[in-house]
Amino acid sequence: MTESSPAKIGLIGAGWWATANHLPVLAKRDDIELASVCRLGVDELLQVKNEFGFTHATENYRELLETPGLIGVIVASPHTLHFEHAMAALNKGYHVMCEKPLTTKATEARELVSEAERRGVQLVIPYGWHYSKFIQEAKRRMDQKSVGEIEYVMCHMASPIRSLLEGKQFLSTGGGAGDNMFEPEADTWADPEVAGGGYALAQMSHSAGLAFWLTGLEAQSVVALTSSPTSRVELYDAFSVNFKGGAIGSFSGAGALPDNQQFQLDVRIYGSEGVMTVDCDRAKLEILRHDGDNFSMKLDPDAGEYFGGGPTTNFADIVTRKNDMNWAPGWAGMRAIEMIDAAYRSVKLGRLVTV
Repeated sequence: MTESSPAKIGLIGAGWWATANHLPVLAKRDDIELASVCRLGVDELLQVKNEFGFTHATENYRELLETPGLIGVIVASPHTLHFEHAMAALNKGYHVMCEKPLTTKATEARELVSEAERRGVQLVIPYGWHYSKFIQEAKRRMDQKSVGEIEYVMCHMASPIRSLLEGKQFLSTGGGAGDNMFEPEADTWADPEVAGGGYALAQMSHSAGLAFWLTGLEAQSVVALTSSPTSRVELYDAFSVNFKGGAIGSFSGAGALPDNQQFQLDVRIYGSEGVMTVDCDRAKLEILRHDGDNFSMKLDPDAGEYFGGGPTTNFADIVTRKNDMNWAPGWAGMRAIEMIDAAYRSVKLGRLVTV
């Protein structure tokens, strides 16, 4: 890429979210060339190619990776294919934005993060809340140890996606995307073989990624319960976690909010000097300290809404060399998957398991 030529990006997996969120953001930029797109289904593939002006289209992702001059790749394929597709792109030395969950297995997540570091490229996960100003302020203050040494973390998330997890038509208005070219495919959410799991992978990968990014903690052991009252994948999750260094935490999730509701996301971090509350659905950032030096950020009521375009813009800025700041780094997603993978093993074995 020269200073004046657009940066070439490829997309693997042009389904619901990629066409409703990522591609509209990229198509508006004159410094990005949508060089190649890959998805199954010839008619659907041509529809995406023509709608967004891709130079090339293929059903073979390895053919996409051979595109001359490619700099970055977005992976938005089904969960269980993330590792294969992201690793192949990283092996080529491309920057990668991989949809959450980063992978479905902890070992695979570690391999992706390690490969990105070895290649000297960025691995971004589309965690939209990381691009809210008050979340970035929370990260800045956590890096300054605003609550002292972390002792306990509480993280809860709930979403209006019961219909998706049950394999039914998606009715929610709470997803944050634009117009839909395609509807979500039921198998990618509701089939355990394709999705790899239920609510924890589908949505708690967001909240857990945020909690691990804010705290820098690493899960050491997990004991978990899940519930699947009306679906083949779990709708509800309850994890108790021991972290390296001695802190403990609880992570919960519910995929059963009414379809007309927005997400709930609440992270509370208790430390030796105080507690931080990060509440997205009620737009709140507050620090209460034992010494009385408290902090509360004035926020608009909608400040905590999911910012779907944030990660895509961040990735575009990285591949065009306008900014090298990665607000949703691969290691945060890796820490989330380490916990979720252990939680699923805990449910299967009925006991505490080590990460």
